[in-house]
Amino acid sequence: MFGYTEEQITAFGMTFGVGGLMLYMLFIIAQLAIESKSGKFGFFIILLGLGFGMVGFVAKFIMQWYMGID
Repeated sequence: MFGYTEEQITAFGMTFGVGGLMLYMLFIIAQLAIESKSGKFGFFIILLGLGFGMVGFVAKFIMQWYMGID
């Protein structure tokens, strides 16, 4: 498609597509914390609890980049 291989399209979607969805999820988590008026500590706990799953994805991406694995 448009001269790109399936592997290139998948890599683009996994980095930018999922990254964009993760940023949107952080926005939703922040809105939840603000609307609940949870304070600074509550905001941190909400962010930690709901955003912890994204840490693994980001860590995997950074490790692959550092090690040079495609």
